Amino acid sequence: MPLKIPNPRWTKVDRYVEDLLIPPDPVLDAAQKASREAGLPDIAVTPSQGRFLHLLARMQQARRILEIGTLGGYSTIWLARALPPDGRLITLEADPTHLKVARDNIARAGLSHLVDQRLGLALEILPQLRGPFDFIFIDADKENAAAYFDWAVRLSRPGTAILVDNVVRGGAVARPRAHDTSSRGIHEMNEAIRSNPRVTATVLQTVGRKGYDGFLLALVIA
Repeated sequence: MPLKIPNPRWTKVDRYVEDLLIPPDPVLDAAQKASREAGLPDIAVTPSQGRFLHLLARMQQARRILEIGTLGGYSTIWLARALPPDGRLITLEADPTHLKVARDNIARAGLSHLVDQRLGLALEILPQLRGPFDFIFIDADKENAAAYFDWAVRLSRPGTAILVDNVVRGGAVARPRAHDTSSRGIHEMNEAIRSNPRVTATVLQTVGRKGYDGFLLALVIA
């Protein structure tokens, strides 16, 4: 999990950005509310991060998007809104309760026709998919991060962008002998990326109301 250090400055900047650049959105607000009421973990992206995902997908001119880890569908809505009318987003979720909440949220957003929700373990579903995808967002368990990323590359083309959330782990990623399984999973993924000639990548640290973490952004080049 990201390092949740109470820092009023980070929260204040988040609110400033949201008030300035991200207008109130009843659909997204309802998705967050429904997720809270259903008891889903509070680990979805923030509004500013959701807008970041949306902008990246639009910059990619994405027509096909893959999301590994649906949760309550908050990030799914942001991504689906970046698609053209004939676009498609496939999102994978292992928890049936999460999937039901997401299905209702996506329907309320009027995006069901663009979103294909798949229930099950991602590593069982990914071999069944046909690429290429233009944009891939990985926000699932970190223990399997290397395997998810490997499948993302397999389902890509030159020019596909891959974004992985929660890769800094409150700084634990910089400890070479991190003991928690999530940090070890990220280490394994990073080592695999370093030796993969098909991708070029970087990591950006993030701070905000959810603490200290970061994204990995990769571009498939071959």
